[in-house]
Amino acid sequence: MPRTTTVESAGCPPLRALTFDVLGLIKVTEARSKLGGVPKVVERWGEPESSRCVLAASTNDRKIDPLLAVARKSGVIELISSINGDLRVSLPSGNQADVQSQEDNIVGLHLFKKQTSESSSRSCTLLTCTTKGLSTLRSLTLPKSPGDSTSDDDQVTWNVCAAGNVLCCKVDDNENYALFGGKGVEVNIWDLATHTKIWTAKSPPKNSLGIFTPTWFTSATFLCKDDHRKFVGGTNSHQVRLYDMAAQRRPVMSFDFRETPIKAITEDQDGNTIYIGNGSGDLASVDIRTGKLLGCFLGKCSGSIRSIARHPDLPVIASCGLDSYLRIWDIKSRQLLSAVFLKQHLTNVVFDSHFNDEEVAAASGPPSEPKEDDELIERDEESPPIVKRKKKKSKSRDVDRDDDDDDDESHSVKRKKSKKSQNVDEDEDDDADEGPHSKENKKSKKPKNVDKYEEGLLSVEHEKLKNVKDRKSKKSKGQRVDLE
Repeated sequence: MPRTTTVESAGCPPLRALTFDVLGLIKVTEARSKLGGVPKVVERWGEPESSRCVLAASTNDRKIDPLLAVARKSGVIELISSINGDLRVSLPSGNQADVQSQEDNIVGLHLFKKQTSESSSRSCTLLTCTTKGLSTLRSLTLPKSPGDSTSDDDQVTWNVCAAGNVLCCKVDDNENYALFGGKGVEVNIWDLATHTKIWTAKSPPKNSLGIFTPTWFTSATFLCKDDHRKFVGGTNSHQVRLYDMAAQRRPVMSFDFRETPIKAITEDQDGNTIYIGNGSGDLASVDIRTGKLLGCFLGKCSGSIRSIARHPDLPVIASCGLDSYLRIWDIKSRQLLSAVFLKQHLTNVVFDSHFNDEEVAAASGPPSEPKEDDELIERDEESPPIVKRKKKKSKSRDVDRDDDDDDDESHSVKRKKSKKSQNVDEDEDDDADEGPHSKENKKSKKPKNVDKYEEGLLSVEHEKLKNVKDRKSKKSKGQRVDLE
């Protein structure tokens, strides 16, 4: 059974998350304190098309002109403004004419945060890696306007594997080294400055039963920001492995997590905790120093988890996957803060660390209210004369109406008295005519204030009763005559 929680959350802290799906859509989800911390989709960028499926995404989350890099299934790489979704640059794939381009999709993408030229804010550097291991490092200058051409300042291509398929690619925080791994590809580290391999992992030995586990890495991440020598990899055989380049080539630590492949791994800022998600929707935090499972996040996902993102400032993480939900979790309590249904299968999620809830509230605040001076002027011009005129006219009219009402009341009192006397006479006549049945009829009657419609119904009933009595008396007299 899925794990559930009974603890009610107060909502999400103010945040902004961008998600990417299999139809190529980019959706912006925001949680604002003004709305009680409930995340809602505020923008949607792009048109749905299966060939535009987002395979990899990376962001340069700077304060001025933040950029978003997206690798699509068609082989096109797009640079988009993460503020309004405007397309800045569209780069065609280098192997688009190749016959095997459909099997050689981009699986790794990284947009460098540091600039090659500090004076130019329009320059950026991209690292891409395909399934066949073709890595490309390119530097380009962004055009001033969308219609201008893009110039490639530098481009270097090399192959990171001789055989197998690359499935994961990760760049360290200092952006000096890159990690590659995949199916049949052991984890290896490359120096991006010299484009040379500096380290390669060694496969673990056979287990106690003599069974060798084939190499199949599905995700990997560096453990510490300042040290690129320690990193963690997740395998298709639901194993989590810790490597230390300074110790040995084989895993320093290895443990199993559940029974399905590991699909996503991300590190925490403390350098000791990792968050892992698998193909059955389990999400957990692990202390990688001891391999101890700190706990599973409450509320199991109903589909495979494909991406986990740690917010740089807030104590929350976001997860998304094939169940089409974006989920926000609290790190300390491991409670589900909120879940947003986004309709399509999701592939990636990133946070906007510079989201300011106060600026958004000010920009989308209520319309400006009229000033007090304007209200006083309008009231002085409109309301006083109308009120005075109504009072002057109403006095004389009220006096006339009061006189008329007095006359009407006197007439109505006389009419009511006459009606009462008539009703009393009619009741006495009915009692004399009906005899013993009069008591029952009196009980069924309503009080003196009977409507004319009800009086008519009563008179009809009395006539029917009289007719029935007359018929009975005639029949009895006829029978007696016949007997005589």
